[in-house]
Amino acid sequence: MKVFIIATMSADGFIGVDAQHRSINWRSKDDGQFFSEITKAAGVMVMGSTTYNTFKIRRAPPGRRLLIYTSKPESVHGENVETTNEPPQVLVERLTHEGANALAVCGGAIVNKMFMDAGLVDELYVTVEPVLFGSGISLFSGALQSQLELRDSRSLNPNTMLLHYAVKK
Repeated sequence: MKVFIIATMSADGFIGVDAQHRSINWRSKDDGQFFSEITKAAGVMVMGSTTYNTFKIRRAPPGRRLLIYTSKPESVHGENVETTNEPPQVLVERLTHEGANALAVCGGAIVNKMFMDAGLVDELYVTVEPVLFGSGISLFSGALQSQLELRDSRSLNPNTMLLHYAVKK
């Protein structure tokens, strides 16, 4: 199964301002369209409960299965939304057994780090938006040492860049 992280970050490297000011309204329409296309192609998405609450979607997007990492499943509400607290390796094995071919890891920092630490991430898609936060939430929570190989880079619009990396294993 292909496992990839997809994230949007500010030009100074943050995926959000802070836990109290979570919003995605700084993302471009082009990034939203790319996110929709690639997660639909994957078929399965996983994210943490804080990220889920940021999106305010309250349902699995059309054509996708949505799993939310939480230790409090009763606090997650939404249509066709599943909860889990399985270790990433166990989750990937289960999804593979259930016939999934790809998994889009959609954040936040803790969930991204869990999958990187487990050695499961094959690729990263990082959109860099033309905003600055000065401080904020990093792509990963805590120290991480990993080598990447740039597979592709392209403009989503005149101000927004998409970087596609492979994780060297």
